[in-house]
Amino acid sequence: MKEEQTAEILQEVAQIAFTVPDLEKAKAFYRDVLQLRFLFDAGTMSFFQCGAVRIMVGAGERPHDSGGAIVYFRVENLEKATQVLRSRGVRFTQEPHIVARMKSHDLWMAFLKDPAGNTFGMISEIVRATDGGKQ
Repeated sequence: MKEEQTAEILQEVAQIAFTVPDLEKAKAFYRDVLQLRFLFDAGTMSFFQCGAVRIMVGAGERPHDSGGAIVYFRVENLEKATQVLRSRGVRFTQEPHIVARMKSHDLWMAFLKDPAGNTFGMISEIVRATDGGKQ
């Protein structure tokens, strides 16, 4: 039963985030050297597409911050996923919360750590109900 629940919860890797000390230098590397398709900038973050996985490159809070990575798993229902994992003893470092309101959907995330202290995110893109074209 647990295997079925896990398959329902963690659908695929949706995004991988890298922390870098120099965002402009990293952006040039991912765009020009690796030739990943640039998607958009959001504050101190730049986003690229790599197949089905989105790559987020974000500036560290301090100039020497670098080398950290976070894997984000796509989930269909973030509330249900957190409930199931919580029932298995997982403690979340950040409860489900909205991080961005995009044109057609809202981006929700929650964060947890594995036993070794690695951070994992769960990401859910919730399509907003249309209001008959009034937006």
